[in-house]
Amino acid sequence: MSSAAVPSGPVPPASGRRGLDYLLTIPKGVAQVDFQANPWTGLVFLVALFVGGWQFGVFGLLGTVVATLTAHVLGVSWHDRVALGLEGFCGTLIGISLVLYLDVRWMTVLLVVFGAIAGSVLTAALNVLLKPYDLPTFTAPFCVITSVMVIGGPSFTRVWDRHAGTAPPSASAPGTALSWTDFWQGSLSGVGQVFFQDQWYVGVIFLVGLLIAGWRTGLVALVSSVIGLLTGWVLGAQAADLGAGLYGYNSVLTGVALFSTFVLATPMSAGYAVLGAVAAAGLTAGIGNLFEVVGGHTLTWPFVLVTWVFLAAVPMLSRIERA
Repeated sequence: MSSAAVPSGPVPPASGRRGLDYLLTIPKGVAQVDFQANPWTGLVFLVALFVGGWQFGVFGLLGTVVATLTAHVLGVSWHDRVALGLEGFCGTLIGISLVLYLDVRWMTVLLVVFGAIAGSVLTAALNVLLKPYDLPTFTAPFCVITSVMVIGGPSFTRVWDRHAGTAPPSASAPGTALSWTDFWQGSLSGVGQVFFQDQWYVGVIFLVGLLIAGWRTGLVALVSSVIGLLTGWVLGAQAADLGAGLYGYNSVLTGVALFSTFVLATPMSAGYAVLGAVAAAGLTAGIGNLFEVVGGHTLTWPFVLVTWVFLAAVPMLSRIERA
């Protein structure tokens, strides 16, 4: 999800690329969910998804392939975006989220394909709209597409029939007393919840993938998850939700984005990233409650909104510098 120029220019002749170049766009697309263009990171992420459940791996791959292929066919810049995986990551999240909320069915397959195509078009549109402000699209296309489909789902019998339950862990285990188990498992699950995975051991695999991309990236992700969890705890969030990483994943994305990815890494920007991670965790409940009324979900809206604001403010802040 790195910052990039608006798609432009003709696609280089296919003869100038090897088949491997095409294949690598897929793991890179998966890795770009966490701002990484490292194919090895993407492969580890895929392993984590399959460990979490075969359906997450299969539908995540389906969304990534369709989104990437759509962008390529429509002529999005190969070198600036497609080859870096920047056209695949929203498709990854669309595939995973829809199979989570709508279950494994042929209708879900069709919705993932359509959603990934629509997400590619929306990504291009948002790139054009946000370019004057030097703001990336982040996961906004995924948030819009998934929100629309899930909120509208109950109106369509073939979409909503046998849809999976999505009640938070606290629905069956209420209480705010945070145990040590909740803390350490929630810190790791926060890393995995970026991909809708709540098992702590799956979070460990995602963390390994981030460490392959760079030790600092992995460290920032883990620290940001802890910050999100502690923010939720201080505010009195439900312990079961904290233990599932529900207050950590938006902080993970915000922290990684604001420290060294889009903002130059300095002691001052480290504090700026911490502030952003706290804000993302605080906004999580508000966004969740807002969408609950209409049948939607928090997704990564807190990360998108908070990070847009924090990056938009940088030109006015003389001690913070864009990377």
